[in-house]
Amino acid sequence: MKKLILLAAIAMFCGFGAKAQKVVFDDEIYTVIEVAPEFPGGVDSMYAFISRNIKYPEEALKNNVSGNVYVTFVVEKDGQITSTRLLRDIGAGCGQEALRVVRSMPKWKPGTSQGKPKRVQFNLPFVFTLP
Repeated sequence: MKKLILLAAIAMFCGFGAKAQKVVFDDEIYTVIEVAPEFPGGVDSMYAFISRNIKYPEEALKNNVSGNVYVTFVVEKDGQITSTRLLRDIGAGCGQEALRVVRSMPKWKPGTSQGKPKRVQFNLPFVFTLP
Protein backbone atom coordinates (compact mmCIF):
# COMPACT_ATOMS: atom_id res chain seq x y z
CA MET A 1 0.00 0.00 0.00
CA LYS A 2 2.88 2.37 0.82
CA LYS A 3 4.38 1.68 -2.63
CA LEU A 4 1.08 2.52 -4.30
CA ILE A 5 0.77 5.83 -2.43
CA LEU A 6 4.40 6.68 -3.20
CA LEU A 7 3.89 5.95 -6.93
CA ALA A 8 0.72 8.07 -6.95
CA ALA A 9 2.56 10.94 -5.25
CA ILE A 10 5.45 10.74 -7.74
CA ALA A 11 3.03 10.64 -10.67
CA MET A 12 1.17 13.70 -9.36
CA PHE A 13 4.40 15.58 -8.70
CA CYS A 14 5.76 14.86 -12.18
CA GLY A 15 2.43 15.69 -13.79
CA PHE A 16 2.26 19.15 -12.22
CA GLY A 17 5.73 20.07 -13.43
CA ALA A 18 5.14 19.01 -17.04
CA LYS A 19 4.19 21.61 -19.59
CA ALA A 20 2.42 20.82 -22.82
CA GLN A 21 4.42 21.78 -25.86
CA LYS A 22 2.80 22.61 -29.13
CA VAL A 23 4.78 21.27 -32.05
CA VAL A 24 3.94 22.82 -35.40
CA PHE A 25 4.98 21.19 -38.66
CA ASP A 26 4.65 23.40 -41.70
CA ASP A 27 4.75 20.85 -44.48
CA GLU A 28 2.00 22.53 -46.49
CA ILE A 29 2.76 22.86 -50.19
CA TYR A 30 1.80 26.30 -51.46
CA THR A 31 0.68 27.09 -54.99
CA VAL A 32 0.32 30.84 -54.45
CA ILE A 33 2.86 32.61 -52.28
CA GLU A 34 4.17 36.13 -51.56
CA VAL A 35 7.60 35.59 -53.14
CA ALA A 36 7.78 32.82 -55.75
CA PRO A 37 10.71 30.39 -55.95
CA GLU A 38 13.40 31.37 -58.42
CA PHE A 39 15.94 29.49 -60.48
CA PRO A 40 19.48 30.77 -59.75
CA GLY A 41 19.97 33.79 -62.02
CA GLY A 42 16.27 34.12 -62.88
CA VAL A 43 13.99 32.99 -65.68
CA ASP A 44 16.47 33.67 -68.50
CA SER A 45 19.09 31.52 -66.75
CA MET A 46 16.54 28.74 -66.32
CA TYR A 47 15.66 28.72 -70.02
CA ALA A 48 19.38 28.78 -70.91
CA PHE A 49 19.93 25.80 -68.58
CA ILE A 50 17.05 23.91 -70.19
CA SER A 51 18.21 24.60 -73.76
CA ARG A 52 21.78 23.49 -72.89
CA ASN A 53 20.63 20.26 -71.26
CA ILE A 54 17.58 19.04 -73.17
CA LYS A 55 17.94 16.51 -75.97
CA TYR A 56 15.16 15.78 -78.43
CA PRO A 57 14.42 12.06 -77.97
CA GLU A 58 15.33 9.85 -80.92
CA GLU A 59 11.94 8.13 -80.86
CA ALA A 60 10.19 11.52 -81.05
CA LEU A 61 12.35 12.55 -84.02
CA LYS A 62 11.66 9.28 -85.86
CA ASN A 63 7.91 9.55 -85.29
CA ASN A 64 7.59 13.32 -85.87
CA VAL A 65 6.29 13.87 -82.33
CA SER A 66 6.10 17.48 -81.18
CA GLY A 67 4.06 19.44 -78.65
CA ASN A 68 4.00 20.57 -75.05
CA VAL A 69 5.00 18.57 -71.98
CA TYR A 70 4.12 19.87 -68.51
CA VAL A 71 6.16 18.96 -65.44
CA THR A 72 5.20 19.75 -61.86
CA PHE A 73 7.58 19.71 -58.91
CA VAL A 74 8.03 21.09 -55.42
CA VAL A 75 10.71 23.62 -54.53
CA GLU A 76 11.56 22.75 -50.94
CA LYS A 77 12.43 25.19 -48.16
CA ASP A 78 16.14 24.60 -48.87
CA GLY A 79 15.68 25.09 -52.64
CA GLN A 80 15.89 21.41 -53.59
CA ILE A 81 13.62 20.05 -56.31
CA THR A 82 11.41 17.12 -55.20
CA SER A 83 8.17 15.37 -56.15
CA THR A 84 8.75 15.67 -59.89
CA ARG A 85 5.99 14.24 -62.07
CA LEU A 86 4.38 14.71 -65.45
CA LEU A 87 1.13 16.62 -65.76
CA ARG A 88 0.96 16.16 -69.52
CA ASP A 89 3.09 14.01 -71.79
CA ILE A 90 3.16 13.72 -75.57
CA GLY A 91 4.97 10.39 -75.49
CA ALA A 92 7.96 9.12 -77.48
CA GLY A 93 10.32 9.86 -74.59
CA CYS A 94 9.60 13.60 -74.39
CA GLY A 95 8.10 13.47 -70.90
CA GLN A 96 10.98 11.41 -69.55
CA GLU A 97 13.48 13.86 -71.05
CA ALA A 98 11.68 16.83 -69.45
CA LEU A 99 11.72 15.03 -66.08
CA ARG A 100 15.43 14.28 -66.46
CA VAL A 101 16.23 17.94 -67.06
CA VAL A 102 14.13 19.15 -64.10
CA ARG A 103 15.74 16.58 -61.80
CA SER A 104 19.19 17.79 -62.86
CA MET A 105 18.49 21.44 -61.98
CA PRO A 106 20.56 23.12 -59.26
CA LYS A 107 18.93 24.28 -56.04
CA TRP A 108 16.51 27.17 -56.47
CA LYS A 109 16.01 30.20 -54.26
CA PRO A 110 13.00 29.03 -52.21
CA GLY A 111 9.66 30.80 -52.15
CA THR A 112 8.83 32.77 -49.02
CA SER A 113 5.80 33.93 -47.09
CA GLN A 114 6.15 36.45 -44.26
CA GLY A 115 9.90 36.20 -44.70
CA LYS A 116 10.03 32.44 -44.07
CA PRO A 117 10.87 29.81 -46.70
CA LYS A 118 7.96 27.61 -47.73
CA ARG A 119 7.42 24.53 -49.89
CA VAL A 120 6.01 25.64 -53.25
CA GLN A 121 4.60 23.67 -56.17
CA PHE A 122 5.86 24.85 -59.53
CA ASN A 123 4.61 23.88 -63.01
CA LEU A 124 6.94 24.15 -65.97
CA PRO A 125 6.07 23.72 -69.67
CA PHE A 126 8.50 22.19 -72.14
CA VAL A 127 7.93 22.85 -75.84
CA PHE A 128 9.20 20.13 -78.19
CA THR A 129 9.37 21.52 -81.71
CA LEU A 130 10.81 19.53 -84.60
CA PRO A 131 13.84 21.12 -86.26
